[in-house]
Amino acid sequence: MTWISRPWCGFDLETTGTNPEADRIVTAAVVTYDGGRPAGATKYLADPGVPIPAETTAIHGYTTEAARESGRPAPEVVEEVVTDLVAAVRAGHPLVAMNAQFDLTMLDRECARYGLRSLFDLVTPYVLDPKVLDKRVDRYRRGGRRLVDLCATYGVVHGGAHEAAADAVAACAVTAAVVERYGWLKRVSLDDLQVQQARWAADQQAGLREHFATTPGKTHLAASVREDWPFVPRLVLPAVEEAAQ
Repeated sequence: MTWISRPWCGFDLETTGTNPEADRIVTAAVVTYDGGRPAGATKYLADPGVPIPAETTAIHGYTTEAARESGRPAPEVVEEVVTDLVAAVRAGHPLVAMNAQFDLTMLDRECARYGLRSLFDLVTPYVLDPKVLDKRVDRYRRGGRRLVDLCATYGVVHGGAHEAAADAVAACAVTAAVVERYGWLKRVSLDDLQVQQARWAADQQAGLREHFATTPGKTHLAASVREDWPFVPRLVLPAVEEAAQ
């Protein structure tokens, strides 16, 4: 069975904001995508333990009060999400995540926050990122590159933007459509595709950094652009020598 025909694991998060170092998970979904359609989904709602900004609520619909009332403790949710992803990876399923750098970095930082072992401490997943793939195969196409934009480009019906399970399914469907349209991707092994995506993502991020650096009003954003993929490793600070007594 090739990686094209085996089941995939779709993954998506909705969060309190866009900074993995400070923001928290609100909802998550881990879905199985098999034979060109969803074959199962597990959804999670967490109490992030911090207020959810109104502008974020406007995106995914969850208020601070709703998350506190119906959400489970965040450490439990994070641990269960990691457990489900590890099981999928060990079963040989590629992990599909739109803009993987954000979601996988967010999950890693939440693990650190709650003293849990990270996904990347437990397994080394193959990751398929439709954002990276699309920009590689159709670099100069005009227009947006959000998930809803990619759905429109590749004729994918989206079940509901910013609902984690629907986004995870749509990411899988878009990835399948990209691979079908650009058939040469089918001939690339997952090992090679992992290496290539890391290179493509780094080039794409470098281009974004240059864009920010040369665009008035956006120059301050350039320093925050990271080229790491599929996630940004935690910063390891050097040990501080004790002062001489």
